[in-house]
Amino acid sequence: MSQVDLGKAQARLDEDFVGWLTTVTPSGQPQTSIVWFLREGTDLLVYSRPRTGKLANLASNPRVAFTLRSDERGHTVFTMEGTAIVDESPTPSSEIPEYVEKYRDLIAENGWTPKSFAEDYSVLIKVTLTRVRHY
Repeated sequence: MSQVDLGKAQARLDEDFVGWLTTVTPSGQPQTSIVWFLREGTDLLVYSRPRTGKLANLASNPRVAFTLRSDERGHTVFTMEGTAIVDESPTPSSEIPEYVEKYRDLIAENGWTPKSFAEDYSVLIKVTLTRVRHY
């Protein structure tokens, strides 16, 4: 499959700090979680705590949706679809300079260091985007 064209979403993916990742429970119920993320090409890197609902959901269904906020008037909404894989032994986020730079202030505001954040959020969800929609 060829890579998806991110178009106008690329800048937002690079600038926004949070997005909403939707996974699906084994019974079919969508479950949305607010997440921090880093764009890597057409993939998103999302670090998670172990043993979360979203990880359990991904074990049975790798299909996900990812949404970025709209502006204050409800314009420029981006919704994306993709597939996710879980890596329980990834490169820690503290060893990815772009991730540390993007979230340095938020990590500190929450009382973490990059290393302690990486220890708490030690599981990587890698989302490969397959479709981008812009409203």
